[in-house]
Amino acid sequence: MTTPSTDVALPVPVVIVDDHDMFRAGVRASLDERVTVVGEAATVDEAVAVVHEKRPPVVLLDVHLPGGTGGGGAEVVRLCADLLSGGTRFLALSVSDAAEDVVAVIRSGARGYVTKNISARDLSGAVVQVAGGDAVFSPRLAGFVLDAFGTAAGEVSVADDELDRLSRREQEVMRLIARGYSYREVASELFISIKTVETHVSAVLRKLQLSSRYELTRWAAARHIL
Repeated sequence: MTTPSTDVALPVPVVIVDDHDMFRAGVRASLDERVTVVGEAATVDEAVAVVHEKRPPVVLLDVHLPGGTGGGGAEVVRLCADLLSGGTRFLALSVSDAAEDVVAVIRSGARGYVTKNISARDLSGAVVQVAGGDAVFSPRLAGFVLDAFGTAAGEVSVADDELDRLSRREQEVMRLIARGYSYREVASELFISIKTVETHVSAVLRKLQLSSRYELTRWAAARHIL
């Protein structure tokens, strides 16, 4: 997804929550040396128990889970809300890209949402990024994220003076990054190198006085410029 934060202690401990044994085994085998699996769960109740026991920096969480009161992954996040301030972050990992699933788990407090067609390397990168405090989303889910943030039309108008700080190319990069595109996807879309994308993103964050792409997504969503 995005370039991993350099201040994250590696490997990042993670709990995998999914009701399919084979899928959990596949994820465990696919994660690279930046991530270490410290626990697994298959139901809402098991997930709440193991997350409270392990208190991992990141929980990889399917949105459709048996158990509990039927709330699935969103219910797990709500029942572990006491751990959010302590540094535990939830990254939804689901085959679903339905708006209701994305909105439900993000509103519950998840830090990101990626679909199960993500590459193994990008999944490990997403875990590290979330551990570092960023939000991570699969490309083209930005509209659902906007809904999850509850931004009302006309709530905040586009600030021309803020956009004027950015060059045309920086604005193009900013919009794609805010929509959840990876650096690699932005580079492919704009026919530039990944290093150039990194340079533009650094400039955008500096000029807008933002600290992460999570803040950039909220900034862009609030101004209706996604």
